[in-house]
Amino acid sequence: MQRQIPGERRTSKPRTDPVNWLLGESLSFDWNIVAISVVSVSLLVFDRYYSMTPYKYWDRVILYLFVPLFVIIIICREHPRIYGFTVGDWKAGIVLTLLGIGVMTPLLYVFGRHDPALNAYYRGLTTGLPWTTLLDLIGWEFLFRGWILFGYARRFGPEALWLQSVPFVLVHIGKPELETFFTIIGGFGFGWLAWRTKSFVWPFLVHWFVATFLILVAASR
Repeated sequence: MQRQIPGERRTSKPRTDPVNWLLGESLSFDWNIVAISVVSVSLLVFDRYYSMTPYKYWDRVILYLFVPLFVIIIICREHPRIYGFTVGDWKAGIVLTLLGIGVMTPLLYVFGRHDPALNAYYRGLTTGLPWTTLLDLIGWEFLFRGWILFGYARRFGPEALWLQSVPFVLVHIGKPELETFFTIIGGFGFGWLAWRTKSFVWPFLVHWFVATFLILVAASR
């Protein structure tokens, strides 16, 4: 039997609260990231299952442009410019936008005419062009290349380019296969253009051209 040395105190392990043991270490969140993540995903889900107006493009202006701006300005008390709501570096924006359109045009023409899935999906959407695609995409681009991208960038830096592209790709599931695969690269490319120019405007202009031109090519077949 081990003898206790006089004056020596026995030490016992502190008891662990079963609840704390089960839950593990406490978590600390950046609530700006939480708000952007929860609200943006909720908007995407709402858009998928519900309609507020007779036209989806008006729904998307409300959901993806007005709601994020409301959260930024009214709730977070921040300037939208922080999230790319500005023309940014317009000189670089003009050059890169024209280059992007120049690269995309022949690809869109070839695939729009010769891919049956793309052709079938887009050829019936000519009514209201180019205003329907403008309304459909301006909020869409602000959500991904504005609010999500620049909001995440404040915490994660350039990794936000990949983070914003993940939901962008996922919401394309159900569209033509070729387009969905392309968004893996396209989502990053649009994000980089916004990152470079500090503005969502320039990827919006490229995306607006891509959608409008693809519809026209599909309809002309």
